[in-house]
Amino acid sequence: MRLTIIGGGGFRTPLIHRAVTEWGAVREIALYDTDSRRLAAIGAVLGDQAVVPHTDLDAALAGADFVFCAVRVGGTRGRVLDERVALDCGVLGQETTGAGGLAYGLRGVPVLTALARRIAELAPTAWVVNFTNPVGLITEAMAAVLGDRVIGICDSPAGLFRRVAWLLGVPAEQAWFDYAGLNHLGWLRAVRVAGADRLPALLAGDRLGEIEEGRLFGAPLLRELGMIPNEYLRYYHATDAAIEKARTGPTRGAFLHERQEAFYRAAVGEPSAAARLWARTLAEREATYSAAPATASGEPAGGGYEAMAVAVMRALAGEGAANPVLNVRNRGALPGLPADAVVEVPCLVDTNGAHPIAGDPLPGAQLALARAVKTAERTTITAALTGSLAAAEDAFAAHPLVGDRSVARRLVDGYRAAHPELDALR
Repeated sequence: MRLTIIGGGGFRTPLIHRAVTEWGAVREIALYDTDSRRLAAIGAVLGDQAVVPHTDLDAALAGADFVFCAVRVGGTRGRVLDERVALDCGVLGQETTGAGGLAYGLRGVPVLTALARRIAELAPTAWVVNFTNPVGLITEAMAAVLGDRVIGICDSPAGLFRRVAWLLGVPAEQAWFDYAGLNHLGWLRAVRVAGADRLPALLAGDRLGEIEEGRLFGAPLLRELGMIPNEYLRYYHATDAAIEKARTGPTRGAFLHERQEAFYRAAVGEPSAAARLWARTLAEREATYSAAPATASGEPAGGGYEAMAVAVMRALAGEGAANPVLNVRNRGALPGLPADAVVEVPCLVDTNGAHPIAGDPLPGAQLALARAVKTAERTTITAALTGSLAAAEDAFAAHPLVGDRSVARRLVDGYRAAHPELDALR
């Protein structure tokens, strides 16, 4: 089998390479990137003759069985600008949540939609696994071209499941996790082990502080909700604190931009040290990821999207079935949201694709929030594809973390000034 990684010069490509290599079924990996410097640096890290770098998209896609999309339109510098423009307007600028996520989507949708069309022409039978953020929004835009052959991956729910299973003292694979929502906007509603829901007793107990979500949200809120929110919902529950934290020091994007640019410069200058430099930079990145204070309790780490992606690939290739939480078109699995909207729900994956598993509706407040965010996402897609300035303002105004038309107008003006990719908005 042949795998093409779009954005193959990206910093996390070695993690994908490692997981795919351990599987052993992929015989060739094509790395495509518009930046030859990044390709050279990652190639030096990998040191694998079966990995072929490309700056020609058509050559990279030819013969692909699987395509991984890990594209950052505007690079890490674009993320820095997304954060800064939002903060200057007094709102949250996180990469995928709120104004920053919509700005990222405005830049990404035209590029990823064009890519989807090229995949449909050159590799029409390929399965497309999308890592490009904001994952739900971008997957929905690509699905308009590729249908169900594009599947969005995020490891955040899986990390939550591992932590909860650890608290319960059961292997994660022996539990069924009832989870529903949108990417970075979901809730764990039940944990069934041998047919019994173990979540109520867990919420009533005294161990919630041992996992990240318990420290982020606090046990009283989790008990009030009767659910455990995805970690990214902290931006909705403690918005002012998140904005203040971002203002008082380097933003996350600025930190990553500086570290990763330093890696690429050093790796190109000293290829023999590339693998060591990459490992050191990855360790710095992972050590600073969580917003919750760490504990020494043995809590399982997050991450692992590359292993999740390979599990999906294996199921699609006929090596058994898998049931991860994925970003796919709803088709009625999550009541109250459009059938063609991309949602994040448990799926059964087999050779025919990823099939969303129907669940109960979200409670009223959570459903209202998901609807509002989905409206903002879909309006962003419309704005990006039509070049409508008014639609872009509608999208920002519709998002619960903006919610003000005058602020939305300032955001769009700020992002247009910051990003050449948004010059087409009129």
